[in-house]
Amino acid sequence: MHALPTRLVNGAPVLFQVKPAGKLESLTGKWFTHELTFSYQSSSKTWFALAGVPFETTPGKYSLELTGESATKKTPVNFTRTFTVARAKYPQIKVELKVEKKFTEPSPEQEQQIAESVKIKQDYLSRVTPNREWDGKFAAPADAPISDVYGSQRIFNGKAQREHQGLDFRVPTGTPVAAMNAGTVLLARFLYFEGNCVVIDHGQGLLTLYFHLSELKVKEGDHVDRGEEIGLSGGTGRATGPHLHVAVRWQGTYLDPARLLELPLP
Repeated sequence: MHALPTRLVNGAPVLFQVKPAGKLESLTGKWFTHELTFSYQSSSKTWFALAGVPFETTPGKYSLELTGESATKKTPVNFTRTFTVARAKYPQIKVELKVEKKFTEPSPEQEQQIAESVKIKQDYLSRVTPNREWDGKFAAPADAPISDVYGSQRIFNGKAQREHQGLDFRVPTGTPVAAMNAGTVLLARFLYFEGNCVVIDHGQGLLTLYFHLSELKVKEGDHVDRGEEIGLSGGTGRATGPHLHVAVRWQGTYLDPARLLELPLP
């Protein structure tokens, strides 16, 4: 059994690959209290699952507990593998940004709109669909330079925010935005901070999120393929100007999209 990349760090996606000695009917795992559902690739006789290491994880050794069902004996097969997690070097950039006052000092009416958006995100963004829809490598949603990276410190109107949880592409309004992989559209609507946004469920608890769009080109429940246009970039929501913010969320934790884009996947 092995993991890609071979060096695991906080905030990074990881592909677990298992080649059992005997034939299995199914394989599941437990990693950081998260349940993993493995897929089988017959050509390599390998089971695989895409997971992640939460950003707040401290360096150390962590166990992946696996449970399989033997195809011949129809009995459970249990085994554990320990992986070392190191600390990632994310840029310590303090980005000071000016946004409209409604984003830092909202009125009571705006507070209500924020609360509604928060509830929608709580209802949708922690959903886990066991069946895998993603297939192969993830692709960039736009061919453009990066203007801000995952892990940087944000300061809006002098008030510190949590680390930047995604990747920003420097694109003008109206630039086509493409799905990073195949999946089902979980959300396609306006939210207070995110503006017009699309969230795609790729299965196994993996979501990609696309914010600040000027126009939506898909609706909730649509199936999309990798590279399919899902919207046009813009500057809606809490944005200092036109750009595309993309985030990767795995079972409730945000991962570095740049590392996902580099990962070779089956």
